[in-house]
Amino acid sequence: MTSTLSTSPLLAAHQLDVAVSGKTLVRGLDLTLRGGETLAILGRNGSGKTTLLHTLAGLRPASAGTVKLCGRPYAEHAPRAAAGLRGLLAQTQSDAFPASVLETALIGRHPHLGRWAWEGAADERIAGEALAATGLAGLEQREVHTLSGGERQRLAIATLLTQQPQLYLLDEPLAHLDLSHQIAMLELVQRYTGDCRAGFVIVLHDMNLALRYCRRALLLFGDGRWREGPSEEVLTAESLGELYGHPLRELRDGAGRYFLAA
Repeated sequence: MTSTLSTSPLLAAHQLDVAVSGKTLVRGLDLTLRGGETLAILGRNGSGKTTLLHTLAGLRPASAGTVKLCGRPYAEHAPRAAAGLRGLLAQTQSDAFPASVLETALIGRHPHLGRWAWEGAADERIAGEALAATGLAGLEQREVHTLSGGERQRLAIATLLTQQPQLYLLDEPLAHLDLSHQIAMLELVQRYTGDCRAGFVIVLHDMNLALRYCRRALLLFGDGRWREGPSEEVLTAESLGELYGHPLRELRDGAGRYFLAA
C-alpha cells in the first residue's frame, strides 16, 4: 500500500450535490471517512440514500462537487484498481445464470485476477472464510437459486467480503435478514473496522441499530439538507422526529439510549 493510500481518507466528498430529475436531494455535502470508521445513512424513502451511495461509489456523476477514493478522484483510478479499493452492496441481486454458492462468492475475486486468470486455492480459501463469516459454511455447492431471501443476502455480503476492498458501501444490508443475522452482520462490520481497519458506509432504516453500531451518522432530509456527525450527537429524538416526520421518545436504561415512536 502506498503512503498516499495510507494517509488519505478512504472516502472524501467536497461540496457534493446529488440531484435526480432536476430535484436536488443533497446539497453541499462535505464528508470524510477513514479506515476503522462506520457511517450510517438514514432518511425517508426517496430522500436520496441509494443515489448518494452510488455517487460515492463512482457509479454516477455528481451534479456538483468532488468525490475522492483514497485521495484521488475516481477518474484517476482504473476500474479494476477502484474495484480493489471499494466495494458496493446493491439493494437487489441478479442471478441470470445457474451458479453455486461458492462460484457466486468467487465473483468477488475478479478485481484481483488477471484478464485470463482463473481462481486458485488462495481465492477459494478467501471465499470460504467469507462464507463461514456470514454463516453459509457447508452450503458451498448449493445452487444459488435455491437459497432463501436471507441466505441470498448473506451470500451477497460474503461476495463483497471476498472482494476484500478497503471501503465498503452497503445499501440496506439488513434487508431480508432476521434479527439474529442482523446483529451478526453488524458485529461482523465491527470486527472488520477493528481488525482490518476497513471503512463502512451503511444505509440503514433502524435508528437504534445505527446508534449502537455506527460511530457516525448522516441524515438526509430529501430537500438538499443534511446533518452529519457523531451518532451520539446527531441521533436525537428531535432530529429523528424531523427526519421521519413523526415524533419520537428517547429512553435510557442500563444498555444505553434508544428511541420509540411517540
